[in-house]
Amino acid sequence: MIAELGVFSMVLSLIVAVVLACLPLAGAQLGIRSWVALARPAAVLHCLLSLLSIAILTWCFWAGDFSVLYVAANSHSELPMMYKLTAVWGGHEGSMLLWQVMLACWTLAVAWRSRALPPAFVARVLAVLGWISVGLLLFLLFLSNPFTRLVPAPLEGKDLNPLLQDPGMVFHPPLLYMGYVGFAVPFAFALAALISGELGAAWARWSRSWTLAAWGFLTLGILLGSAWAYYVLGWGGWWFWDPVENASFMPWLLGTALLHSLIVTDQRGAFRSWSALLAICAFSLCLLGTFLVRSGVLTSVHAFAVDPGRGLFILCFIVAVVGTSLWLFAWRASALGQGGGQFAALSRETLLLANNVLFSAAALAVLIGTLYPLALDVLRDEKISVGPPYFQAVFLPLVLPAVALMGVGAVARWKLSTWSEIWRRLRAPLACTVVCAVLLVLSNGRLGPRISPATLLGVALGLWCVLSTLAHAWQRLAPGWRQGEGWQRLARQPWGWWGMLMAHAGVGVFVLAVSLADGLESKLETSVTQGETLEFAGYAFRFDSLAPVAGPNYDAQRAQFSVRQGEQQWLMFPEKRTFRAQSMGLSQAAIDSGWTRDVFVALGEPLDEAGRSWTVRLQIKPFMDWIWLGTLMMALGAGLSLMDARFRVARARQPRPVKPSLQQGVS
Repeated sequence: MIAELGVFSMVLSLIVAVVLACLPLAGAQLGIRSWVALARPAAVLHCLLSLLSIAILTWCFWAGDFSVLYVAANSHSELPMMYKLTAVWGGHEGSMLLWQVMLACWTLAVAWRSRALPPAFVARVLAVLGWISVGLLLFLLFLSNPFTRLVPAPLEGKDLNPLLQDPGMVFHPPLLYMGYVGFAVPFAFALAALISGELGAAWARWSRSWTLAAWGFLTLGILLGSAWAYYVLGWGGWWFWDPVENASFMPWLLGTALLHSLIVTDQRGAFRSWSALLAICAFSLCLLGTFLVRSGVLTSVHAFAVDPGRGLFILCFIVAVVGTSLWLFAWRASALGQGGGQFAALSRETLLLANNVLFSAAALAVLIGTLYPLALDVLRDEKISVGPPYFQAVFLPLVLPAVALMGVGAVARWKLSTWSEIWRRLRAPLACTVVCAVLLVLSNGRLGPRISPATLLGVALGLWCVLSTLAHAWQRLAPGWRQGEGWQRLARQPWGWWGMLMAHAGVGVFVLAVSLADGLESKLETSVTQGETLEFAGYAFRFDSLAPVAGPNYDAQRAQFSVRQGEQQWLMFPEKRTFRAQSMGLSQAAIDSGWTRDVFVALGEPLDEAGRSWTVRLQIKPFMDWIWLGTLMMALGAGLSLMDARFRVARARQPRPVKPSLQQGVS
């Protein structure tokens, strides 16, 4: 009966979602306060019922109830308990239920944290989120029910996909979905403003904290996904422009543009229509990513569903949501306007607008590269692959200028700035960047391996981003130290400013690390016999031995490699695992991580029956840890900004008048 209780909780959740979607919205439009007051209690009940549903599914996995079809397809009696619990979202039905639960939690958070906002406006926001929940619950109940019974019940399950049997499965999907689904909140705020006609800057201020939170979660989710691919898939890469990777990256790009656009809308009252459109497009790309993963149109380690009926429902849902929101946007476009008055060609507004355009164009380039092979397959029955060469040729020329402009935008004035003032503030970091770039060019190939021009450009841009951020911090804090008030001035800085510094510095560290990791990596695929030593990239790899190892639900061949670099020597233990339930092989790479390099060893296939000779992949990856560090700094920047007191004061505010002095910090 426990599975039936899960279905019943989803049905009740659907009923409550319908009430949340209809009555508060009607009450806000008709001025019926009692209906408006239903919004928050309905949001609470909807969240509790959604949590009950996923708790029941978790219990089914914990108990090994193979009479539930989803449990039988994704679990096994030998599966370790941690992976039994993470298998809750390891397949299509459970991951969609997690999507719905995350949306219910975001809805509850909005209801709880928006008590100081106008009740009618909050009712419209919650109603929009309620309508999204209605669509997801209908999809779950009729096309992707995770509680469907299997009669007769099998004695054993099919096991979880071995690629998903990793500790990263505990955190990566929930964090990624928190970011994915979180963009529904600024989408709902934008639609609430369009429905009500309250198109000033207030809705942008109210939605900025939610956008920051969603962007931060999505950043962490992408970080964990990249790290997971790096050490699990065994090919030594951290980003392959896989279509499903792109499905999460596109909302991140538009979310970045939205964050900066909301700053201008909040502070200057400008870019109101642009901010609303970006909020709509960012969530639309989240829905598109769901369609790509769940419809079966993609073949990927990330993709789950192969049922075209599910894909058709999601596609219709996307058309309904996006079509309605764009119709509302077109209806209110004349009332939105731009606001904020005029601003000069050289101003913070212009630079942030350039940021928006470049990031939006980059998202469009990724979208075209992702969808073009699918469209060609459908229209002309031709199979093509769009890989890294396309994205490096089209994506990088759009993003790198945005990175270069980051240092300028942070020090430019609102409304009007001057080249002389910008030069005065940025000449030191620019000079340091140029000197470092010249030294790299002069020493290229002499003190180490030869570096390509693209790598040199990436290193220079990364240095510029970090140094300009440090210069901005110094210029803001130095007057206090000269006046003997250094610590007081340090304590007075808003958390939002610290968050901006952290995120921008993180971008610089990331660009620098990616450039060095991709430009200086060394890799070798060869064969090796026990007792043989391979000399590669200044390292000596000796294949010492091979021994069988039994895991909880797999059998493995574990190799021992002695690695030596100069006077240092250590052991590495790559494995070739075979999972018993599915007879699926998986290479578990051995990675020795350091702050300046990763040493990567992965076993391939045996070359003889005795197992003495194997193919092996060796890689030296410079500065991989700095890639993770830079991404973590971006997410931490979002977290620091959320601590700003301005985000805890939910009230309408008119744009501040322009002051003659330089506007400091991120607002």
